[in-house]
Amino acid sequence: MTADTTKARPKNGAEAMLLGLKRAGVDYLFANAGTDFPPVIEAIASLDPGAIPQPVTVPHETASVAMAHGYYLATGRAQAVMVHVNVGLANAAMGVINAASDNVPVIVMSGRTPITERGRPGARATPIQYGQEMYDQSSLVSNVTKYHYEMRYPEQGDSLTARAYALAMSEPRGPVYLSLPREPLMEEIPEHLRDPSPAQTPATPAQPDPAAIATAALWLSESKEPLILIQRSDPIGATAAELAAFSQRFGIAVAEPFTVRNVMPGAHPMFLGNDVKGPLERADVVLVLDCDIPWIEALHAPAPGKRIIHVGADPLFQRMPVRGYQTDLAITADPAATLKALAAALPEPDLAVTTRRGRIEHASHERRAAVARTAAEGSGSPMSAEWMSQCLSEAIGDQAMVFGELGVVPGAMTPAGPNRIFNNPHSGGLGWALPAALGAQLADRSRLCVACIGDGSYIFANPVACHQIAEALELPILTIIKNNGMWNAVRRSVLNSYPQGEAVRANTMPLTSLEPAPDYLKVASASRAHVERVENGADLPAALARALTVIRVERRQAVLDVRIAVSDRH
Repeated sequence: MTADTTKARPKNGAEAMLLGLKRAGVDYLFANAGTDFPPVIEAIASLDPGAIPQPVTVPHETASVAMAHGYYLATGRAQAVMVHVNVGLANAAMGVINAASDNVPVIVMSGRTPITERGRPGARATPIQYGQEMYDQSSLVSNVTKYHYEMRYPEQGDSLTARAYALAMSEPRGPVYLSLPREPLMEEIPEHLRDPSPAQTPATPAQPDPAAIATAALWLSESKEPLILIQRSDPIGATAAELAAFSQRFGIAVAEPFTVRNVMPGAHPMFLGNDVKGPLERADVVLVLDCDIPWIEALHAPAPGKRIIHVGADPLFQRMPVRGYQTDLAITADPAATLKALAAALPEPDLAVTTRRGRIEHASHERRAAVARTAAEGSGSPMSAEWMSQCLSEAIGDQAMVFGELGVVPGAMTPAGPNRIFNNPHSGGLGWALPAALGAQLADRSRLCVACIGDGSYIFANPVACHQIAEALELPILTIIKNNGMWNAVRRSVLNSYPQGEAVRANTMPLTSLEPAPDYLKVASASRAHVERVENGADLPAALARALTVIRVERRQAVLDVRIAVSDRH
């Protein structure tokens, strides 16, 4: 039976905060507790469990924010995180940076060391409560949050959380931060102020301007080689559904450069994969849907004379200080609504569209065939990342969610629909994918969730904490460690910057090797995971099958340490 949170009357600030989060729509509070938490812990123990978010103990702050991030990607619902004063917030800051980059709403909170030294509930009682004070604790995350504020009075507990949630969920979405001093968390709320605050609802998304739609439709109708670029879809897949139908009807090629959330089905006839170079060179009109980085200016900048249309909740990406992409038309609007409006404004497809559609279908088929050939060539020992990705795609079924971090090659996989493959945000805060997969698994226990990550990223993920969470919460995810013994992204960056340099010629490039490699499987075994090491590509399908059997039958997490060849591509 669900508690009626609209009538609950909190006694103090901590109770008001928890009740307010639940009223706003928060399911879970991912918490890494400290000495600022006594009023929160007491409130959890005192209140009806159905009236507050379910508390989840997370033994590292980076995992707490990433779990909320993954939960949102699986559900579209923002969750709450609370960490320990400034030191916990410092650990959580990388996750907040990732959430901001990915426009993921998270209500991030941390305690604030007591301001008072005596005479008030919550006043300082330990040495660290002196040592943890800062002049401006919010500055740790203020540059990457939509809203930040410090609670002043106990009755603000629910009104501040309501506002924080509404702002986080309003477009463009993103994380928010509340600083919670111990005094107002512990202070009693005056009787006449205990009634719940008025509800606050997130703002509705912007709808496309009819004049801008008319201009965009004219340009697209005149185009010989239109192209659509997209990097992500909304969590419910509304944009993806509109795009699949729109691109097919009007014969427009689609590419997903630097994808963070896959949008198109892998076998869609209008889908040209993730390499933007060729399609961008041929295009004369480019429709950019919610792409913060549609191409690399130094490598792929469109030639003069092309028309570029940007669409999104923030089509100019104000959060990026330097972003110089050509913009002939910027439409502030929901991408799904924009595609629907464009479909209504464009003329019916003619013979030229039919011919173009057939040409794109052929190119799409040829791309998939070439990827399959490349993958098959890498099935030896050590195997290629393409082979690993193809084997994984074939093993996991249509509904699995894969969280990649320098792991899978999206183009070598064939997702059945949108929101099947999630790559780490462009902010690059590593250690994200493994706890994000845990958050998604918590959101849907019936769905297979996979984390495929480089060995360096596995170390960054605080794997002891993550595997403990998986066991404690009974989250049977599959973790694949793409083990090439190095920070290969760093090596490739040096190779691109100094192709004839001394570092490239060195037997071991400085600051890139992770040898001698730890026995990563022992880390997972400490939390009773099923573990296997796979060194030959021919053995991978059977190892995947065994791991998936453990997950589905025993409901236990599984980890594969997969030896991957060093590549200059991935």
